[in-house]
Amino acid sequence: MHLKQIRVLMLNDKENLQRTLFRLEQGFELQFRLGPSLQGKRVMVHTNYPLEGQVFERNNFRVLAWNYPTGREDDSDKFCSLDLKIAGSYEYYFGHGDTEQSGRGYIVVDPVLRVGADSHVLPLDCITIQTYLAKCLGHLDDWPIRLRVSKESGYNMIHFTPLQTLGESRSCYSLADQLTFSPEFSPAGQNYTWADVGALVEKLQKEWNMLCITDVVYNHTAANSLWIKEHPECGYNLVNSPHLRPAWVLDRAIWHLTTRIVEGRYKAKGLPTDITNESHLTAIRSVLQQDVYPQIKLWEFFQVKVDNAVEQFRALLQNGTKTDNTKTDGKKGLKIIQDQMYHRYGNTVDMNSALETFIPHSINTQGSHYTQCILCVCVFFMFFFSFLKAANCIVGNVLYERLADHGPKLGPVNRKNPLVTRYFTFPYQDMTLEQEMQLLDQPDKMCHFLAHNGWVMGDDPLRNFAEPGSNVYLRRELICWGDSVKLRYGKKPEDCPYLWAHMQKYTEITAKYFHGVRLDNCHSTPLHVAEFMLDVARTVCPNLYVVAELFTGSEELDNIFVTKLGISSLIREAMSAADSHEEGRLVYRYGGEPVGAFVQPSLRPLMPSIAHAMFLDVTHDNECPIQRRSALDSLPSSAIVSMACCATGSTRGYDELVPHQISVVKEERFYPKWNPSATPSSTGEVGSQTGIIAGKLALNKLHQELAVQGFIQVYVDQVDADIVAVTRHCPSTHQSVVSVCRTAFWDPKTHQYDTNVSPMFIPGKIEEVVLEARTVERHAGSYVKDDNYINGMPEYTVEIKEHIPLKDSTVAKSSGVTSKGRSEFVQEITFQKLTPGSVIAFRVSLDPKAQRLVGVLRFYLSQFSPKYRRGSLILKQCVFDRLMSKLTLADLNILLFRCDSEEQEDGGGCYSIPGWETLKYAGLQGLMSVLADIRPNNDLGHPVCANLRQGDWLIDFVSNRLTMREEPLAQVGQWLGAMFNYLKHIPRYLIPCYFDAILVSTYTTALDAAYKLMSSFIQNGSSFVRHLALGSIQMCGVGRFPALPPLSTKLEAVPFRISPITEQKEQCCVSLAAGLPHFSSGIFRCWGRDTFIALRGLMLLTGRHTEARNIILAFAGTLRHGLIPNLLGEGRCARYNCRDAVWWWLQCIQDYTIHVAQGHEILHCPVTRMYPTDDCEPCKPGEVEQFLYDVIQEALQRHLEGISFRERNAGPKIDMNMRDEGKTGRVLDPFTVDPATGFVTGGNRFNCGTWMDKMGESERARNKGMPATPRDGAAVEIVGLSKSAVRWVVELHAKGLFPYDGAKVHRDGKEVFISYSQWNQQLQQSFEAAFWVSGSPNDPNEKHPDLVHKRGIYKDSYGASSPWCDYQLRPNFTIAMVVAPELFTVERAWKALEVAEKKLLGPLGMKTLDCDDMVYCGVYDNALDNDNYNLAKGFNYHQGPEWLWPVGYFLRAKLYFAKKLGGETYNTTVTLVKNVLSRHYTHLERSPWKGLPELTNENGQYCPFSCETQAWSLSTVLEVLFDL
Repeated sequence: MHLKQIRVLMLNDKENLQRTLFRLEQGFELQFRLGPSLQGKRVMVHTNYPLEGQVFERNNFRVLAWNYPTGREDDSDKFCSLDLKIAGSYEYYFGHGDTEQSGRGYIVVDPVLRVGADSHVLPLDCITIQTYLAKCLGHLDDWPIRLRVSKESGYNMIHFTPLQTLGESRSCYSLADQLTFSPEFSPAGQNYTWADVGALVEKLQKEWNMLCITDVVYNHTAANSLWIKEHPECGYNLVNSPHLRPAWVLDRAIWHLTTRIVEGRYKAKGLPTDITNESHLTAIRSVLQQDVYPQIKLWEFFQVKVDNAVEQFRALLQNGTKTDNTKTDGKKGLKIIQDQMYHRYGNTVDMNSALETFIPHSINTQGSHYTQCILCVCVFFMFFFSFLKAANCIVGNVLYERLADHGPKLGPVNRKNPLVTRYFTFPYQDMTLEQEMQLLDQPDKMCHFLAHNGWVMGDDPLRNFAEPGSNVYLRRELICWGDSVKLRYGKKPEDCPYLWAHMQKYTEITAKYFHGVRLDNCHSTPLHVAEFMLDVARTVCPNLYVVAELFTGSEELDNIFVTKLGISSLIREAMSAADSHEEGRLVYRYGGEPVGAFVQPSLRPLMPSIAHAMFLDVTHDNECPIQRRSALDSLPSSAIVSMACCATGSTRGYDELVPHQISVVKEERFYPKWNPSATPSSTGEVGSQTGIIAGKLALNKLHQELAVQGFIQVYVDQVDADIVAVTRHCPSTHQSVVSVCRTAFWDPKTHQYDTNVSPMFIPGKIEEVVLEARTVERHAGSYVKDDNYINGMPEYTVEIKEHIPLKDSTVAKSSGVTSKGRSEFVQEITFQKLTPGSVIAFRVSLDPKAQRLVGVLRFYLSQFSPKYRRGSLILKQCVFDRLMSKLTLADLNILLFRCDSEEQEDGGGCYSIPGWETLKYAGLQGLMSVLADIRPNNDLGHPVCANLRQGDWLIDFVSNRLTMREEPLAQVGQWLGAMFNYLKHIPRYLIPCYFDAILVSTYTTALDAAYKLMSSFIQNGSSFVRHLALGSIQMCGVGRFPALPPLSTKLEAVPFRISPITEQKEQCCVSLAAGLPHFSSGIFRCWGRDTFIALRGLMLLTGRHTEARNIILAFAGTLRHGLIPNLLGEGRCARYNCRDAVWWWLQCIQDYTIHVAQGHEILHCPVTRMYPTDDCEPCKPGEVEQFLYDVIQEALQRHLEGISFRERNAGPKIDMNMRDEGKTGRVLDPFTVDPATGFVTGGNRFNCGTWMDKMGESERARNKGMPATPRDGAAVEIVGLSKSAVRWVVELHAKGLFPYDGAKVHRDGKEVFISYSQWNQQLQQSFEAAFWVSGSPNDPNEKHPDLVHKRGIYKDSYGASSPWCDYQLRPNFTIAMVVAPELFTVERAWKALEVAEKKLLGPLGMKTLDCDDMVYCGVYDNALDNDNYNLAKGFNYHQGPEWLWPVGYFLRAKLYFAKKLGGETYNTTVTLVKNVLSRHYTHLERSPWKGLPELTNENGQYCPFSCETQAWSLSTVLEVLFDL
């Protein structure tokens, strides 16, 4: 089974990736997904990748359709995709709303190359290419016998320089006619054509398994091309490019300077014909400045006719003309308008700029203004830029060509080798410079003065140096090729029809007969031209292999060419390495992954890559390696290159040890032919004993074998200054090939090499010596350059053995085997004859026992993924998912999560990596979070990987913590232990990747098992929904001590266990932690408010109905004073210091009846009461039991009656910070229902009974014992929750599901009955009158208009002891909107939500206080103790920091009321909601805790005092997704 490879490209708003390379293979699927900045927006993705069966057109874009895997419009999972089946470069862009393009980029799809009669695939990394100068091949009849040298040397691709008719210079890249196959390849009486070449290429492909590519040259043509004379518009001439006129004048002047130097006319000035020293260079500079520049007066091309300009200016002054400020923007400074035709004195003055510069605001034509203007204009135009740059370039050119040691040393100046190369063609007879200047007025002559091509050092490769705006020709900055004319395409075919058509035909011919092209001079070829031509080529040859050499000096600039042109491989040069260390680094840089790399999933993010390399030991443009290094280095450097995990190659002549550069211009001799019996002294023939051919054959075969067999991992070891060891490793079979190469960058005859070579230690079992080869001298005469053939050095050959046992090696021997561990054996190798110029390659396998155990391991892993089948043994399979299916969600909490404090309850803890940090969880997620960052980057140096390599501690930790558990968790631990037992017996360097593979397999199976136990909402949900649902497993667990009070024994489906402490049977119900790590264990694990805010999302929506029921009933049993505990404390240590928990509890019971089938039956469940009366001690389980509906009735009745109590054990023991006044419910008012409004009201300024419950702790700031946010009176969310509860019981009673329709209370000494229907109506009528802040001074409901500072909102409370607190803008009213939307007028609600969005909504959470409030502070620091009352000891906990759970209610409220308003309002709101949620998704994915935090500081900044993952944060976000 083959796993489809899928890559995911995340799109982000305003992200342009045009300079980022994304490489993909045919058969891959590319998915575009939305990043956080785009989620919620209506994004359209466009691409020019064609539909199947359609032809590719670069400017033809289509819109991709979105796929919704869950069937819902969920932006976190939706994607559009491309099935990539066609090679080439493709563009995409995307936009949203009115923005058509808010990001773009390219993808490059590699070609599939095929060879042989069976058309088998030749992978790009298999390529071994050899370059031939075509002109040295002779007649076409002789090509097979000359090309056979490549075949017999093991190459599988041939690169021909152009086969067209060459220009006069005979340079391989100066083509006279791009369309004809050069006649020089046809013998007398024959006329070979392209079809004959095609037949040869096809023969090589099918019979020799070789492909052929050739160059395409788009940038220039030979100066003697007939067609350029007929169509001079195809080049840059003085008619279509008049900006070159001054440069042409200078060029002609320098040519005439050459003729005068040749005639000896400057000897007296110290400038002879033979330029040999610095004084001659100084003389050149002097002659230029004193003779040449004054004669040609180039400045006149840039000057204004001063008299005319002054006269025009005078006329404007006399006419009183004023400045047109719209044209000058009020800026002073004279602006000169360049004459576009570049005539002498053709420039003009922008008179607006002249007026702005020289004339004050009041016009006065008298006085000195005329004089001032004339003087300024004259001074300005007498100044002209210095010709220093041109002089410097001319002198620099002469220095290189005639004096420099590394230059060509051209000798005396003459007409063939002028002072400097001419920049322009001059197709006329000699004439004087004065006569030539007259040609500037004759367009029929000017059009034939064509600019030569060349290159500019350090220039921007994206700029065309011949276009207007460039001074390259004038400043003589061009390194000029005097045999070639630069071609002028314009921007589109219509700009130069003949040239585009001519080059298109040239391209079609090339693509028809060859498998690929090398783009010559790619960095100087206009991109749009190369794009067009390659598009043409790919229509002819869809799997065109495109090679280029770029000299941009920047990987980012390289990528522009690679991505736009779809370049398959970039040429990289081993000759760029100054030493063996750098050469080895290049091998590592250009391909492969590290040895022991992690197994990557088949669906993963699309990562940027570097261009695929074609790594050549030498290119046909390089200096000769023998001259630069030594003849002995040819073999080891070739071996180093051959071990690279990319395409490799060479140039014909390198293997034959030709000791000079084979010039692409001057070389006219032929390549020798192949003869297996050739003698060493033969110059016209070569055989396997010639040069290093025998070694190269072995190396090329090895290179291809490694690529085909999947040796994709690379390790480079710089053994010493000269020795490089390269390892190629196959991650499936774990075979390695280790190649040890001793380079000879310096000639051993002149350099002293160390005779002692240190031993090497090779891990594993050496199966064989693949090859050993040494460059040795022989008696075959010395090198003499032959006149007819390109011959090499006969005095060297290669001594080679292949596929021999180590004992037969003459280069190395084994010195014994040592053990590094259980089954990691290392062989010590000593070297006897690893002389400079030697290579030895070992084939290494794992130790047999380790090999077998890896096979077992891969077999068991293959049940999770077919990618492990290769290299596996065949055994009886254990189906792991069956084992996992036995686990409950509570078991999965232990397997996957449990933070340090949870584990410590069982006597353990989370694993701590020495020198790094402690894992977040003891369960698998702790490691998976870390490995998720390590895996994609193959960060094998990470401390976790180091720990795994160093010992078994972490491995044992993972399995041992499970085996000590009860079944079935123990079975999972045993399975892991068995896998790890195999793991321990393989080499340590492989342990990180296999440990990861085992964990990934276990983890993904566990997640699948978890989702199967959850609701259809989760099972069919998006990745985001599932990520959030994991919060249910994260937070819901069973600890060592029961966190919940006992349930009634009459209940069904209550889990039991044998207590690990008492060894007695006890209930073991799941409890819900408030947050990790701070609220996860002991008495601080369960909080009433937190539990019931989180219960709907984490338990009801996830389908954990029985566990939710048990939690509801357990808390019901602790009801006291009509309240549910704040801190549960297992019931016995319960704290009743909150007013809202009971209302959240009632809301959850209501939600339970809605979400659970027959959910109303919970009302008849028995509750075992712990505190049946306020003052009793805890009762035993089952001693007092009631139905749940009776407990509900008690809670409602007690509120109507009024609640007043003093907490048990009040004092420092239970709250060291609270003042005594705060420990009683009765200081100002009891908790009661206000008869006037129906609002649940109460509390006092000394306690904080809502979720905003920060109690001051600082004695220094004097806030100790003072609540930061008492919110006494009627808190808005409690009013909303009570309305929801009362409405619900009214509905239940009407259906006969709740036996009570009201409650009896005592009022003024009398018993009064209050019906719930009456209470419900009273709340409805009172709410908006009391809570709406209209801001109108005439509002009769507004008691404190002077306290209003935000209009159009709902108060945070009503009747607070400090009235200004009522008017503070907080997010709590949104809770009431969700639970009791009927209280709100739609328009008012929407207005208030808009204010909340503007003032309170942060990146992840909601500000807990309006940032305009005087006590706002958005940064929570619980450790800070200073004199600031509002800040000390985290007093601002709820005074600005951005809490996450309220954002869920805000978004749900927005959705609810937007739906009421309908139309575009709803669509806009959905966009907002998705956009906000995308930030939560991003955080969730990146968080090592895999959760959402309790809070953030202002603007979403990290808060170190927050819980890293909080139950209600996860729950409320999940609820939003449920509503969506």
